[in-house]
Amino acid sequence: MQETASFFRVLGDETRLKMIWLLLHHEELCVCDFMEVLRITQSKASRHLRNLYHVGLVTDRREGTWSYYSLSTSDDELIRAHLDTLKQSLATRPELAALLGQLGEWLSKKERGDQARCC
Repeated sequence: MQETASFFRVLGDETRLKMIWLLLHHEELCVCDFMEVLRITQSKASRHLRNLYHVGLVTDRREGTWSYYSLSTSDDELIRAHLDTLKQSLATRPELAALLGQLGEWLSKKERGDQARCC
């Protein structure tokens, strides 16, 4: 029962919902991607991502000093069902479409090497 309560507590945060939204549309993102698009510090991004990790919503991998996150491919029915529901529900929010646009712009800059900080 405690695991289910923790899962729903983690979903009760707007920043973490935005992170999930971004990961629903990009296979993998670096901590710096979240920092730039959500305008948050590295410590705040990492803390939110750790919360998502601990309930099984995301997985991580390290490359040098940077961490990359992707959605979990969990066999847990609760996680799969809620990710599907979240994707449908969040898709109706215009501000989240704008967030995807900001991410696209950032990723383009990153590819060109126009970013000030990143992996």
